[in-house]
Amino acid sequence: MTTVGYLQGVDPLLLTRLAVRGIGTLPISNGFDNHGKFINAITERDGIDLIVGHLHKVLRTQRQGFLVEDILQACLDCGVSVLIIVPEADHAAARSLLGKVGDCVDLVAPDQVYQECMSRLSLT
Repeated sequence: MTTVGYLQGVDPLLLTRLAVRGIGTLPISNGFDNHGKFINAITERDGIDLIVGHLHKVLRTQRQGFLVEDILQACLDCGVSVLIIVPEADHAAARSLLGKVGDCVDLVAPDQVYQECMSRLSLT
């Protein structure tokens, strides 16, 4: 089964649209929100094809000292595509904040998330 992992705050309507098309959804935690499976504990055996989340869920937190690459390393290691939701006007600033990880993830405008998910999953 195709599976999309999602960080807290992703539009429930998006998740519903995916579910009615037979795509599984799995809550993913950034390690601070206890929303689901810890993102750094993802393995290939989880069968996650794509992860979707808002920019603030993967950015470094000042107090904990986690870097973006710390949070997304397991995804990168397992070859899981990551879509980061950011308004199009803010893509350049977001890439700057993401640093070297910015080249490994894709930014998507909020109104394009469903279409981009379907495209990434080759279901369009």
